[in-house]
Amino acid sequence: MKFWKMQGCGNDFIIIDNRTEKRTEEELAELAKKYCSRRLSIGADGLMAVEESDTADFRMRFFNSDGTVGEMCGNGARCIARYGYETGLSGLHQRIETTAGLVTAERITEREYRVHLNLPTVLEPHRKSEGYDCGYAELGSPGLPHAVVQMEDWDSMETDTLRELGRRLRWSAAFPKGANVTFVKKLGEEHYRVRTFERGVEDFTLACGTGCGSTVSVLTARGLSAGRGVRLESDGGTLTVDVIREQGRICELLLQGPTCIVAKGETVDE
Repeated sequence: MKFWKMQGCGNDFIIIDNRTEKRTEEELAELAKKYCSRRLSIGADGLMAVEESDTADFRMRFFNSDGTVGEMCGNGARCIARYGYETGLSGLHQRIETTAGLVTAERITEREYRVHLNLPTVLEPHRKSEGYDCGYAELGSPGLPHAVVQMEDWDSMETDTLRELGRRLRWSAAFPKGANVTFVKKLGEEHYRVRTFERGVEDFTLACGTGCGSTVSVLTARGLSAGRGVRLESDGGTLTVDVIREQGRICELLLQGPTCIVAKGETVDE
């Protein structure tokens, strides 16, 4: 099976062309579990399958590393937008069908891509969980759930302690769909440090694009950010988010950052 390996700010993905592979959803889920396994295989946070679309340039189907279906992935969408451009599926502007709805993207430079994330269908500045005042957002429909936790000392906590907190919040009854959990602290004016515990991966990832979009959405809803040119530092690099509001509602949610083609290859039976 031919594949591309790509990463965006350390969020890494395996991409296959399912127009030729013609794998079922069950088969794709098994491939995700098999090939996303680190050290035993290619290794990645998720697998994306490119398929035909009647409404867009192509369709993106996303599977977490544990084989579960993901509604959408921001960094994945940026990477697959570059894949679409590089393979001739789309031009400088891309229209991508996702489970959470239509996503548009654009090529900024050879490696820099910007994606228009699915807008929040649920946005709550405050929702209590495990004794913490969380923000909560769901992007798209069906909504991709994110909890946002403002803590000024999270990056001084032991990693295992923070991981356990992320796991508790991820499974909290306050989030019936489960939730990706982003910890955030302010570094300066429109400048933040973030770390996300992702469901489906069940651990921290080096970056989370929809987590960054949800974080800035919550911060603007709390009146703590103007939402323009917000820089978010993660372990994998820097992403920039712009929130454009009209009459108090978010009408555009933009995520921009680097993409990288790591490898192009072919799997073998072993």
